[in-house]
Amino acid sequence: MQTNQKREVANDSHENQPRPDSLLRLPHVLARVPIGRSTLWGWVREGRFPKPIKLGPMTSCWIASEVDAWVAEARSKSS
Repeated sequence: MQTNQKREVANDSHENQPRPDSLLRLPHVLARVPIGRSTLWGWVREGRFPKPIKLGPMTSCWIASEVDAWVAEARSKSS
């Protein structure tokens, strides 16, 4: 019984972090990339940031692994 409880606790810690293939809404992207909304959308238009996936007329999401890769590349360029 105790073993199952330990597994549940271990799994809970991973649920709060998005999986690499998960979709991120704009507030989550902006939490990872500290820029404003208009700057982000400008970079998307210019091709400087990954394009979102349109889920509806007013719903856009980004693939978490693409955002993470962009952040990693931006860090390596600044070093």
